[in-house]
Amino acid sequence: MRFWWELKPALFAAAPFVGAALTLGAGVMLLISGATPSVPDHFMVVWDHTPAFLIETSHFLSSVMGLTLVMLAFGLRARLGGAWAATMAALLIAAPLALLKGFVWEESTALLVLALLLSPFRAAFPRESTLTRMEITPGWLFSAFAVLLGAGLVGLWSFQHADYGDQPFWKTMVDADAARSMRAWGGSAIALFAFGLWRLLATAATPKIIGEADPDFHKVRAILASAEAAEPGSNLALLGDKRFLFSASGDSFLMFGVRGRSWIALGAPVGQRSERLELLWRFRELADAHAARCGIYGIGADDLPDIVELGFSIQKVGESAAVPLDSFQIEGRKRGNLRRAWRKAGEEGATFEIVLPPRVGEILPDLAAISEAWLANHAGGEKGFSMGGFHPGYVPEFPVAVVRFEGRIVAFATLWTTAARTSFSMDLMRYGDDAPKNIMDYLFVELIAWGRAQGYQAFEFGMAPLAGLEDRPLAPILSRVGHMFFERGEDLYNFQGVRRYKDKYDPLWQPRYIAAPRKWTIPLLLADVGLLSSGGVAGLAKRPKKTEEPAPLREAA
Repeated sequence: MRFWWELKPALFAAAPFVGAALTLGAGVMLLISGATPSVPDHFMVVWDHTPAFLIETSHFLSSVMGLTLVMLAFGLRARLGGAWAATMAALLIAAPLALLKGFVWEESTALLVLALLLSPFRAAFPRESTLTRMEITPGWLFSAFAVLLGAGLVGLWSFQHADYGDQPFWKTMVDADAARSMRAWGGSAIALFAFGLWRLLATAATPKIIGEADPDFHKVRAILASAEAAEPGSNLALLGDKRFLFSASGDSFLMFGVRGRSWIALGAPVGQRSERLELLWRFRELADAHAARCGIYGIGADDLPDIVELGFSIQKVGESAAVPLDSFQIEGRKRGNLRRAWRKAGEEGATFEIVLPPRVGEILPDLAAISEAWLANHAGGEKGFSMGGFHPGYVPEFPVAVVRFEGRIVAFATLWTTAARTSFSMDLMRYGDDAPKNIMDYLFVELIAWGRAQGYQAFEFGMAPLAGLEDRPLAPILSRVGHMFFERGEDLYNFQGVRRYKDKYDPLWQPRYIAAPRKWTIPLLLADVGLLSSGGVAGLAKRPKKTEEPAPLREAA
């Protein structure tokens, strides 16, 4: 017994791989057996005591069960509990079918022995995702197709070398044994095609979205109001489109979005620093239990030790700009243009005001009108996930900086603040058609002065996508591709313009990363981040109603 307990961890660790290999072998055995001629002596034993329709049905179902075992092998390799249960059922069903189709007792014995070997290892398959949520990849489908094709070719070769091998191939279909084998092989092929097509269109199981009507939404607000570790972007938790994972103490959360089989955490956990690593592990384990591919988007350099602890691969996706408020000065020759734009707007009658959340509802109709006009001039619609959108329940959550001109609100920005006052940032930045030129420069300068007066340490300008990626011979391929888009992709997005506009405030540029358990999934996760943020393909394709204004106004917004 002591030897068993010492050996048990190793056996359970090896069980998914060994079980998958043996199940795959069993499935291939049944497929080849169904596609090749029956052993005459064995077949006559069954023929004398079994109705013909039962033999035909067993032969057909045995091949289908062979394909089922091939498919379940991938689920066993992924440690799915549902795959273990289904494999046990399939083995116990296929064993008597092997006897009925042609008294192939060797197959029955092998299947029963395999079921006996797998039965003690249920705990080695902890992932609780159902089989209908099992991830199906193109490689998975190709492998299953190759196995099925190989079985069919073996069957063709076998029948070509049978007693009637000198007949044309199409004539062998009149032979009952050949017809039976072809029906079984064809049925398996149709089953594989139908199952693969359905699974490629299906989505993974997902936790529910927590919105304003959910009691946990109030817990999110409370954590943000007192968080020890939080960035301005953590306020996206209040957008109402996220799933949440809370710490055991209820003092921290991790927010994530789901698209298809991708589970993407937005930033590091929010709340207590001591609970961050545990939340990250729980997120990875939860995604693993649902057979989902997970990733963490928008993390900074300070988060990398925890990410490395998880065993994730890391890819830089850009740089974020933060202006230290204690050193920023508008005076001097270097910022002459910025200073003149700020002063001119003030001399022409622009005024700045911070409207606190209790009063935001009073000006919400004016803000909505400006937002609609701004959206009409810009590609895409309202954003989500990694960017805020103008939603009546979301905007009043935050202070709003407004610029009035001749008594009317012409521009505004919603503000993301942090409980520790380490930094603050803008979320929505929108202006009307009648706003003076360079009104956003005026707004930024006033916000910097306000933040310094409130005791904030830095003003964050947000991320410049793909900035800072290296194009060196030994650099990662994703970095080199990203650098190419940054240099030559101005028709897709104003990458360099955004970087240049923010550079005039002399910010500190800090790297931002995406992390995932496997490097090859990072491009898929980045694509899903873009689709989540843009509202799907329809959001990406939405074009402005009229020509966008040029120059820095558009770049800043």
